[in-house]
Amino acid sequence: MKIIDFKDVKTQKDAVLWHLQNKEKITSWEAIKEYGVTRLAATIFNLKSEGYKIISKEHKVKNRFGRAVNVAVYHYIDNPMTLF
Repeated sequence: MKIIDFKDVKTQKDAVLWHLQNKEKITSWEAIKEYGVTRLAATIFNLKSEGYKIISKEHKVKNRFGRAVNVAVYHYIDNPMTLF
């Protein structure tokens, strides 16, 4: 596990990018807990517009009431050719 270097991470966007590059995936819950990012989808949108290759996949989980719900898991793609 890599330790985040806060001199390199000055914004929430930087933190999300660091997380994606070092851990390869992130969920909204992780973003909230770890970095205080409450609008992860907007941050991902901004990173994509800057050219970063990020995809989202739906993942089925149970919520606190026991119901099955879908959550987005965002994955950083270092090499887009690995998708094929």
